[in-house]
Amino acid sequence: MRDALDGLRKVLEAEHAAVYAYGVVGARTAGKRRRAATTAFDAHRARRDRLRDLIVARGGTPAEPAPGYTLPFPVTTNEDCVRLAAFVEERVTAAYLELVAVDDPALRRMAAQAMQECATRAYGWKPEIAAFPGWK
Repeated sequence: MRDALDGLRKVLEAEHAAVYAYGVVGARTAGKRRRAATTAFDAHRARRDRLRDLIVARGGTPAEPAPGYTLPFPVTTNEDCVRLAAFVEERVTAAYLELVAVDDPALRRMAAQAMQECATRAYGWKPEIAAFPGWK
């Protein structure tokens, strides 16, 4: 089984990046998309804060967010924002996937719930399912 503290740290890093990315999406969208970005931003921020608490409770030191993140592609249009939001949710889901392999059942449940929330948001941004999810 994976080390819980290591898994929590990796997920925290993913949540930091998600909060940053949703700031970009929210700044470049309006209306319904901005509301969806704000909701996702708040959800990832809440998870990030909870992860910090869990790391401290286990005697670790949570990493601070980077001052900035390199986005995976230029984000200039509404379509780019949708693509970035879906990309972020897929990546955060993958980070939580590692955490479901820890010994602590409560952490496994939390990770599974987070994955479900991320998958639901990803589908909301880009409602399609690949024939082989995760294979590009």
